[in-house]
Amino acid sequence: MKTFLPLFSVLLLCACTQQQEKSLAVLLETAPQIEGKTEYLDSPYVTAGDRLYMVGHQDGSFPELGWHIKGEMSGIWNHPIKLMDGFEVVLSWEDFSITLDNAERFTNFPMANSHGFQIPQKEITVERLQFVPDGEQGMVIQFLLKNNGTAEQHMDFEFTGHTDLRPTWLGERTEMIDAEDTSEFTTDFQGWLVKDKNNPWFVGFGSDIPPSVYEEGQKKYNGLGRADRLIYPLQLAPNSATTLNFFIAGSYTSKDEALTTMERLKAEYTRLLSAKQQRYATLARQSKLTIPDKNMEQTFEWLKYNCDWLVRTVPEVGTGIGAGIPDYPWWFGVDSEYALQGYMAIGQKDIVYKTIALLDSVSNAVNGNGKIIHEMSTNGAVFNPGNINETPQYASLLWSVYQWTGDGDFLEQYFPTVEKGMQWLLEANDADGNGFPEGFGMMEIHGLDSEMIDVAAYSQKGFVDAALMAEALGNTSLAEEYTAIADDLKEKINTKFWSEDFSSYADFIGTDEQTLHLIEDAIIRADTLDKPWAIEEMEATRKFIQENPSEHPRPFVLHHNWVVNTPMEVGIADTTKALKALETAKQFVNPFGVFVTGIDRDESAGSDEGAYKAPPIFTYTGAVMTLPTGVQARAENNYGRPNEALNYLERMTRSFSYALPGSMYEVSPDFGMMVQAWNIYSYAYPIVQQFFGIEPDAANKTITIRPQMPDKWEEASLENVAIGDNLISIFYSKKGDDLDVQVTQTNPEWELVLAVPGKAKVMGKGEGIQLSNTLK
Repeated sequence: MKTFLPLFSVLLLCACTQQQEKSLAVLLETAPQIEGKTEYLDSPYVTAGDRLYMVGHQDGSFPELGWHIKGEMSGIWNHPIKLMDGFEVVLSWEDFSITLDNAERFTNFPMANSHGFQIPQKEITVERLQFVPDGEQGMVIQFLLKNNGTAEQHMDFEFTGHTDLRPTWLGERTEMIDAEDTSEFTTDFQGWLVKDKNNPWFVGFGSDIPPSVYEEGQKKYNGLGRADRLIYPLQLAPNSATTLNFFIAGSYTSKDEALTTMERLKAEYTRLLSAKQQRYATLARQSKLTIPDKNMEQTFEWLKYNCDWLVRTVPEVGTGIGAGIPDYPWWFGVDSEYALQGYMAIGQKDIVYKTIALLDSVSNAVNGNGKIIHEMSTNGAVFNPGNINETPQYASLLWSVYQWTGDGDFLEQYFPTVEKGMQWLLEANDADGNGFPEGFGMMEIHGLDSEMIDVAAYSQKGFVDAALMAEALGNTSLAEEYTAIADDLKEKINTKFWSEDFSSYADFIGTDEQTLHLIEDAIIRADTLDKPWAIEEMEATRKFIQENPSEHPRPFVLHHNWVVNTPMEVGIADTTKALKALETAKQFVNPFGVFVTGIDRDESAGSDEGAYKAPPIFTYTGAVMTLPTGVQARAENNYGRPNEALNYLERMTRSFSYALPGSMYEVSPDFGMMVQAWNIYSYAYPIVQQFFGIEPDAANKTITIRPQMPDKWEEASLENVAIGDNLISIFYSKKGDDLDVQVTQTNPEWELVLAVPGKAKVMGKGEGIQLSNTLK
């Protein structure tokens, strides 16, 4: 049914000054921005917010994306519900019409994005800009239309909202049952208000001016949603421009909440954008990196913005970082345990505390034994109560945070979970009593649930860090117990997991029977991927097992999974083994980084160059990921090889802005999640804590700096690094044999220790210290 509002014959002719005051484009002129590639206009982007976010394609369309809820991970989400599948804009003249879903340009800002459309038939250009204000269950979309011709233009602007109020993943576990949506045009905000028939879920959309027509649209998406249209007549004089604003607001609790958000967005959208810009400028100033490699410098800056894009708040459940967008926008244990170490290094402490509070409370509610959950949806339903490695890695995360903050109350609050968890780790998961917990770690390959190398390495590190926490809390006897376990694990990992034949740590320790089953599966995988070298290697291993059977579990190098490098990541490999293993690892890289599973390597393995062609269908098989690559960078630095570490960072940097400008995909260079939380671990730890060598000890108000710079970085600085109630900045310069390192701080009561290994050491309090030394 079409309804006309005859009193509103709308002519959008705004005074230039008023337009500029309310133009998002003007506000964004000085903001950092990166323009996308034409060949990736049909790939995803995100307009990020902590309450609401939008996912569509860079060309302005909204295809059905995602697999977690098939075809539903795109659109507009206000977790724990979805609001809309997207929207569609059509410009109509009497003789011509065009849908704005084929943008010629996409530009990303840290806090907004824009799509540029050309309509040469009418000499019209359209710019669509959008952003999500902080803390709001709504968003703002602004269209800037320019008539570049000499003829006056009369057209209709048709905005169709494709609403779909539906629950998040696992909604049925908390009795969130989707129902048909109903809609009504409301004069409350001169737009459409849509409600789920059986739930208090609402979404409204409209402009800041009334439409001339409102009507039902044509439904084009799956689900129980609707399509409703608003039409606005436009008149554009020659060489003139005008703006048209739209607002979308939702609520999963009440109509009044949605209406209040709508009213606030309309009244305050320019202030809200300015506030978000100022907040992002603060993020940029924190841990500000300046290095010769400007691509990597820009990558580091934008990864700080990416971190903020992943903040997810559902007040009834909590606040924490999601793992990735679009398919992992909810909360994870291990993803956070990697990522939050990076968040601390870039000064984003508040979200670190909130994420830990969420993970700790839910883990204790669901498990109650110190075991840390793996994955939880935004309605509070836990999908996986936890893999083995997540519990010891939680201990390491907490100790890392404490080093940065010195917050004793924080340690006292969360150490009881650690104490229970470390007890559970060995008592419930070490059936043979050899000290190695059994069960799944980071590798999600069927059957890899025996004694895994990453579980062993992270358990060892977890006991080391738990011992340090116990000591800080005055429990010396427990600290000694944990230290003894850690020492024992370190010795066993270096003997029982090491394979001299492969110059590598083993993927796992398992029985012959288990390994033979894994070999059969792996041979099928390698044959499917046409990897004859891998088949030959695994057939040789099978023959060895058959000719030399064992009644006891033993180590096997089978998949060459990236986790074989975790002993070097945590620094427990003895130097001889470490250097051999680091060289072995170089066989399983491509120009973008480290293969998740080494037997998947392709012809680009071991090289810095090579043509890239994306597979036609997404799969994690054959994947190169940022996390394994970052782990390798940290591992190289642990053994005094910063040049090799930098090489891994350079590989990762090739995937920055490869598909989505301003971001880095989970699977390099353009697969999986377009924003991924653990990317910041892969950069911030090697750069902040190893290249610049920052060793925080906030509890004792002491900071040690041991720079370990790659040769390419002759000039480098890192400014405004937050440690406790202090900010430090480091300025590094090396010209030939001349070295100069300056460290400044904002709190003169802290002690600074500046040490160049094997060269010199300077200590002192005050505003800063400096080391000038001739390296001979």
